[in-house]
Amino acid sequence: MASTIPDPGAARAEVTPPADRPGGIEAHGIDHISDEERHGNPRQLFAVWAAASVNYLSLVVGGALVLMGLTLWQSLAAIVVGNLFSVLTGLVATPGPAAGAPSEVITRALYGVIGNRVNNAIGGWLVSVCYFALNLAAAATAAFALVEKLGITANTPVKVVVIVVIAALTLGISVYGHGLIIKLYLPITLALAGSFTVVALAVFRHADFSYVPAEPPTGTDLWAALIAGTAMVASGPLSYTTSADFSRYLPRTAPPKAVAGWTALGSFAPSVVVCSLGAFAATAVDMTDPQNALQEILPGWFTPVFLLSLILGTISINALTAYSAGLALQAVGLRIRRTVSVLFDGAVAVSLTLYGLLASNFLDTVSNALQAITVLIGPLMAVYATDVVLRRNRYDGVALSDETPGSPFWFTGGVNWAGAASLLTGVAAAALCVNTFYTGPVAAGTGGMDLSLPVGMVVSTVMYVVLGRRAVAATAAPH
Repeated sequence: MASTIPDPGAARAEVTPPADRPGGIEAHGIDHISDEERHGNPRQLFAVWAAASVNYLSLVVGGALVLMGLTLWQSLAAIVVGNLFSVLTGLVATPGPAAGAPSEVITRALYGVIGNRVNNAIGGWLVSVCYFALNLAAAATAAFALVEKLGITANTPVKVVVIVVIAALTLGISVYGHGLIIKLYLPITLALAGSFTVVALAVFRHADFSYVPAEPPTGTDLWAALIAGTAMVASGPLSYTTSADFSRYLPRTAPPKAVAGWTALGSFAPSVVVCSLGAFAATAVDMTDPQNALQEILPGWFTPVFLLSLILGTISINALTAYSAGLALQAVGLRIRRTVSVLFDGAVAVSLTLYGLLASNFLDTVSNALQAITVLIGPLMAVYATDVVLRRNRYDGVALSDETPGSPFWFTGGVNWAGAASLLTGVAAAALCVNTFYTGPVAAGTGGMDLSLPVGMVVSTVMYVVLGRRAVAATAAPH
């Protein structure tokens, strides 16, 4: 007769362990999450990524496509195609439940224990802190306008207080960690959805659905604009190689398709909507200054709500960014608690923001640097996604936590040269195709088309398929 004893794994999935309760500070950092501490449902990932996707920068990107000279419908096509890269964001979330580890540890399988420290220092921590500063600057700009509407002059001391308060709210979520993120992000998503519904109604009343620029690009110039616009949109989902950070508490039995699907959908759908609103709005107002331009077509009573929504959306995305940056700093090799690393990251980002907004145009420099780093983002995602497919998502979380020379992920001198060579070759190929901060030879020979993103990803993928199979076969966890 079949046993009637209930599955203890199913019972565990219904109980939130003390280490991850929403009201307490998360106990774990980059260490392995045991099966006894796993809980939750893949559906919860939708709200996490949806809240992060409804933000000010998405509006800016959507408007920028029209400003680049694309028609409305060409802009919408670029938005949809670019956001389809969210499928990869979903794919690299699937190792989280398999390994019970964050992305910052899982990528030891790609680059080795020592090689992965370099990866986390540059591709993880540095990029995250720069994005944190840029997003914080965007939120602060909206907050300055809100303060002015309340009758308070936004002088330098007031601006400093505003920036620090927004950063404190953001870091509070990050410090409390995964449990609070899962709890908060559903109501945040619903609140942002309601607010942006009002924005959508106002935008659609004024949008020119047949908009065509006075002098639309044609031929090579058109293709160059379409490719550049699509890459700009795609840089969002491609930057989220850390999606396993938010899936690692799910039970090991969580279906990989559900983990990938809910993550991808949460990233894709809201981003398409918000980016599209930016494009529609650009047919009616000057989106070189989206915050003020949109106020021209929004109901007067709604303007403070709109500004609060911009701030809330930025806090949502920055809380995830700061959380992952804290894990990246631990994975670099610093023996500090996750809470301390998150606060350190926040202090650096706040300093960059204060200096950039109040003392110089430093954030312009950081923005230019991030344009250069996009050459890295595509190959990073390509190598990671290829490893997931080749390994068939078989990751040994306990073995990945071993940083000694006896670890199966030590490879040669602490470096998996197959992964490192694939990444570096892809980055080098992408650098030849750039046409942003400089013009590479390939871009020059193709009439200015910036093919760095597709070329970098394809080269890295092919290289890792060729070079990485043996290492993958040797270190893949058994079924």
